[in-house]
Amino acid sequence: MARRGGEVMREPWYAAMVAVHAGTLVAAPIEAALRRTPPSRLMRNLFAMVGLGGLAAATALRVWTLRTLGENWSTRVTRFTGDGGDGGDGRRVVTGGPYRYLRHPNYLAVIVELAALPLAGGAWRTALVASALDALVLSRRIPMEERELLRDPSWRAAMLERPRLWPRLTTP
Repeated sequence: MARRGGEVMREPWYAAMVAVHAGTLVAAPIEAALRRTPPSRLMRNLFAMVGLGGLAAATALRVWTLRTLGENWSTRVTRFTGDGGDGGDGRRVVTGGPYRYLRHPNYLAVIVELAALPLAGGAWRTALVASALDALVLSRRIPMEERELLRDPSWRAAMLERPRLWPRLTTP
């Protein structure tokens, strides 16, 4: 994106987002290892089914999102001075794939992953804490990202009416 004139924005919550994601990968197996009494077979199976199903759905959504975005994917919020949405200088506005339904499908994939991954191993406490911390971080990050995106009239026209994180089940 730098080749197209993008400038990475200073993000006060970026380190916290990385810490939540990495911390979840560390905390889930620790929780499982420190568990004094294992959950019942029924609960283990339920956690595993919900967790693995969530991971499968999140992975499918993430792959769809990344394939749709291509070289436009980044973990960083980027400012473009030449935003025009035309694919030249500036940001290319992506409206296909999961972006037909949502403004931020990758965040939805991450939300599901951070709950599902610990659950797959029975670490329900980690799933709850990781989800709460992720909600806090995203409540700060998504508005910051959208402030940058709203600078682009093409993005605003194409995306603003779409829901942020959960698709509408009916047409408006």
